[in-house]
This record gives sequence, C-alpha cells and structure tokens, in this order.
Amino acid sequence: MALKIRALANRGYAARLITQGTHRFFTLTLPSDVLAGTCVVDTREENPIDGFQRVLDKSRAQEIADYIDTGFGTIPCSIVLSAQPKAQMEYHSENQTITFKRIPGAFLILDGQHRVFGFHLAEAKLRVPVVIYNNLKKSEEARLFIDINTKQRPVPNELLLDIKRLAETETEVESLARDVFDFFADKHDSPLRGLMSPSSKARGKLSRVTFNTALKPIFSTFGESDADFVYDTLRNYMIVWTSHLKILDEDLEVTSSTLFRAIMLLFPSIAERVADRFGNKYTKENFEAVMAPFFQRIKKSDLRHPGNSPVALNEKFKQALQSGFAIRKG
Repeated sequence: MALKIRALANRGYAARLITQGTHRFFTLTLPSDVLAGTCVVDTREENPIDGFQRVLDKSRAQEIADYIDTGFGTIPCSIVLSAQPKAQMEYHSENQTITFKRIPGAFLILDGQHRVFGFHLAEAKLRVPVVIYNNLKKSEEARLFIDINTKQRPVPNELLLDIKRLAETETEVESLARDVFDFFADKHDSPLRGLMSPSSKARGKLSRVTFNTALKPIFSTFGESDADFVYDTLRNYMIVWTSHLKILDEDLEVTSSTLFRAIMLLFPSIAERVADRFGNKYTKENFEAVMAPFFQRIKKSDLRHPGNSPVALNEKFKQALQSGFAIRKG
C-alpha cells in the first residue's frame, strides 16, 4: 500500500529542548497521521508504510490500533526519532518551536516502530508524545538504538499476572488460577507452601506463569468448580506426589517446570481412576490408593532428568500408570 504525501510547507510544533550529558533532544507531541507519513524504520525504505509492512509484525501493530480505537486506550510512552537531513528540521528558540518538512523518511524511528504503525492503522487520530534527536551521525543512531533496546527491561510476565486483578483485566480462567495459586502459597495445609513465587521467577520455586501454564490444560476437568474445590482436590493430589518424591529421592524438586507441568497433565487420568473406584471423593487416601502402584513403576531417571517436554514426560507417566493393569478372573 503506497502512501502519497505532498511536501508541505514547514509547520511549527511547540517543543522543549532538553540536554542530557552530551546529547540534546526535543520533546513534543505530534499528530499520529504526521508520524505515519514521515517515519521509517529503515532509511533505505523510501515509502514509510510499505517499509513498515515488510519489517514489522502487522498483527502486533493491529492490536495496538484496536486498543486505541476502543476509546479507552492510552499509550503515553514517547516515540524516539532521529531527524534525517531531508527533514531540514530547525529549532526556533524565540517561540520554542521546531519546523520540518513533512515528507516520507523525514524521521528514523529508534524506538516505537510498532506503536507508530499501530497509530497509522487506528481509525482514531491522536497526539503522540515524541522525542526527536537532530544531527546524529549514523554511528550515534546505531548506539542509541542499541542502548534503548538493551537498557530497557520489560516487566516480567509474573508481575503482570500478579497485578492483573488490580487492573480488573483478568479472564475467568486467570482469576481461578490466581486464587488457586494463592491458596497453595498461603494455606497452612498446602504441600507447596514456601515453594511459590507470585511476582517473579525464583530458583527452586513455582512462578505464577509456570503454575498457570501447568493448570490451564486441566481446568476443563473441573467444570464450573470454584477455587476452594479445585485447591482441595489438587492439594490432596500434590500431597501424594510430594511425599512419594521425598521417598524416591530427597533431591527431587517438584518445582521443576517440566516435572510440575507433567504432573498436572497426568491429573485427569488419575482423577478419573479415583472417581471410578471411590466416586467423587478426592481425598489424599483415595489418591494414594490409586497412585501407589504407579510410583513403584515410575523410573527414577525420568524424575531426576525430566527433560524439556512436559508432554513427553507425561506419556512416560501414563505408560507407568497403565503398565500394571491386568484383567483377573472373578
């Protein structure tokens, strides 16, 4: 898709000149359509929109556009640009404005490529915070790009999950997973108490991300059960697991991501056997009765070296669970 832009007469935008160390830059806001028509992600691209489509992830940009078009979306983070010679950008100190030519390739984007493309795709037009460097050498642009994209650290997924309830953006599944996680972390009868890390990754502990990933495939097993029932059932299941792991090997860690996810993948098969033998009574004694033979057949090596695939490890668990079955004459 080509975008035809007529070179416009220089127009002034109110801007503030900022000095940080050896760098000087300008802070201002620009209309989103001006950004879309003047910014490129690669100075070799003559057309800004075609350049975006070849270099960037359109689906990610579309998510930003949809977020803006809801009417509630706000993205206050500044787009960082480097003015190119063809922009002929000038600062007018007498009225604190900058002027530049509104032509394709006037600015090189150092940070915020997907946001700019998202603003272009959005139906709504808005003013966008911008930082503009001027008169940078190519080497300086490259160093700034590296600094911006390596010094900034994204917020950990664990922390994002931890604050989703506060932001009122949780799905029903996320809400249920949060409550069950918190029960395992806080309740005195939890076999995983002291092994949970709610807002960050921690060695030897289950993060909220790992826990949610492990439980998501089995939530359908519980139907519309509430968090208390899910916790009570999984607690009894995990009590059996943790006690047998200690018997098999004191050094085995149930917090291994692969092992914990495989344990949860096995749960529906175990729960079905408990239901067949004992009805809907998911006590630790009933789980123990069903699982005791399984622990006699499981290979310790599979537990010590679980690998990287929970699905593959779960298949080994299923084989151990089924290998002792035999039809006996009544």
